[in-house]
Amino acid sequence: MSTTPDSQRADDQIVTYLSHWLTRQLGNDELRRKVEEIDTDELAPGGREAVRELLAELGTTAPGERAQLEVLVREAVETLVYGD
Repeated sequence: MSTTPDSQRADDQIVTYLSHWLTRQLGNDELRRKVEEIDTDELAPGGREAVRELLAELGTTAPGERAQLEVLVREAVETLVYGD
């Protein structure tokens, strides 16, 4: 069961979680879990791909490692906000 409001769009939810990660309010594992709970079917193809890439990287990154993820997170935010 998702803890986010059903009325909030998927891209808004993901951008919120990514922003929380960037400000260190969420860790890698928590970010991965929260994003995986969101139905990404409504996202544009570029947004879905950015989220897939980010989730794949989060799945192989050790807890606390952020350097490689920072670029992917920022790119995902940009793609979700502005499109491809």
